[in-house]
Amino acid sequence: MGAAREQAGRHYAIVGGSSGIGLAVAKLLVARGDRVLIGGRSPDRLSSAIATLGEQAFARSIDTGDRASIAAFFNDVPALDGLFTPAASYRTGAFRDGDVDTSEALFDAKFWGQYWTVHAALPMLKQTASILLMSGAASVRPIGAPAYAACNAALEGLARGLAFELSPIRVNCLSPGTTDSDLWRGRPAPQRETAYAHWNGLCLTGRPAQVEEQAQAALFLLDNGNMTGATLFCDGGYSFR
Repeated sequence: MGAAREQAGRHYAIVGGSSGIGLAVAKLLVARGDRVLIGGRSPDRLSSAIATLGEQAFARSIDTGDRASIAAFFNDVPALDGLFTPAASYRTGAFRDGDVDTSEALFDAKFWGQYWTVHAALPMLKQTASILLMSGAASVRPIGAPAYAACNAALEGLARGLAFELSPIRVNCLSPGTTDSDLWRGRPAPQRETAYAHWNGLCLTGRPAQVEEQAQAALFLLDNGNMTGATLFCDGGYSFR
């Protein structure tokens, strides 16, 4: 029996699963017979995602900047085989500007949001479960926006620390580079094209990733029983060029 068939019928939660990488991972999970609870802030996006995913998926609203909302999301959730936390903020700012609000909001949403999501989910996670955080390639190769770089690096450190403390639960981190996702498609075309052209010159593959490629990397980390405390850079070689 193949590994995918052995794992069919498991339960996963994806906080940030209504679009982008999170939704792409949810599609892979339901396609192999797993059940998925997705969370997000937009009711419209959640409804659209559920219509796409079908009866194997369920949705609840969640605001990762609100600990009460995080706790409510996991109320009465069945035992979980895996948790993925791609919900994130992309606000950045220059250090010299001294924009405290932007810097702190970034950590509140992206770092503390994932931190408290894992904390709230812990009672529901099986001892054989897998947790996957999400950072970003700026953690090791920043090009400005130091608070953003620091936030991503902190998440990778969090994954290592949690892997040690929560063992035998496995904890890893996915660090994607620029990805052709809803995040970028929702921005003005000139801004998007400029950003993509810049990225193409910095990575080795010469293009942004597709969300499906990031989802495949995420699924590997969720599934592989010997991976823990690791960060996987799915960034076309950007992080070491």
